[in-house]
Amino acid sequence: MPTRIDYIGIEAFVAIAQLGNFVRASAHLNLSQAALSHRIRKLEDDIGTRLLLRTTREVSLTEAGQEFLPIARRNLEALSTAYSAVQTKARAQQQTLTFACLPTIAHFYLPHVLEAFAISHPDISIRLQEQPADRVRELVISGEAEFGVILTGVQRWDLEFKEVRREDYHLLVGPNHPLAKQSSVSLADLAGERFVRINTQSTNRQMVDDFLEPVAGTIDWRYEVQNAAMAIAMVMQGVAVTILPSISARLSGYSLSSLPFSDIQISRTLGIVTRRGAPLTAAAQAMRDQIITALRRDD
Repeated sequence: MPTRIDYIGIEAFVAIAQLGNFVRASAHLNLSQAALSHRIRKLEDDIGTRLLLRTTREVSLTEAGQEFLPIARRNLEALSTAYSAVQTKARAQQQTLTFACLPTIAHFYLPHVLEAFAISHPDISIRLQEQPADRVRELVISGEAEFGVILTGVQRWDLEFKEVRREDYHLLVGPNHPLAKQSSVSLADLAGERFVRINTQSTNRQMVDDFLEPVAGTIDWRYEVQNAAMAIAMVMQGVAVTILPSISARLSGYSLSSLPFSDIQISRTLGIVTRRGAPLTAAAQAMRDQIITALRRDD
């Protein structure tokens, strides 16, 4: 069994040796002389030899004390340095809030939320991870992110999902498209249209494919891209049409026509995902609440 180190006693010994007497050492350590004497006696008893020679006028080191002093001082300094480094890192972590969010939600909702949060929490820095849903979950599970803003999906035992709002999917068409003048569209209107859709790993792609399965054979699935931004750019140029959450049209500056469906409802559920059993910091709770308010305000 390893020897138990009396760090308190060693600290007392070094202070006495460096300051020259018990009076100055007790003042330095904010201890009474009786408490300081007790610490030295206990240290010497544990070691099994005298370290200090005390008289009414002075304190001197024994031979063992002279050998022990440089070693004790060096290791106390190393321990103090390590302690300070860990403390500094812990404080830095406490002042940084990391969370993850789907890119489209982050781009539309979070600039205003982040601005308000900076005013109410000026000492907190923000690290935002804009990631696909699966990556958001991974970051929350690993503890790299305190919470995530995602779509409902496959539920895991180690995650908790809080539903915040539902959002409909619309058909997005360019301003000069023939359908742009309509107030809504039906599945029949999609026949023969050239579509751009998101890659097969996208939650949007999987959801849209499921809902459009009855008319999939009548649609021209001409293009596939990696993200919504590229799909929107192609729609704005009149190259194709696409189906995305209604918020996507606003990301383009409202230059697209966002058409709801009259005969089906395609929607997604947005919410906050957290790691089960891991309480949020006060800063994370405040940020989460502000995001929830922003999402619900748009209903």
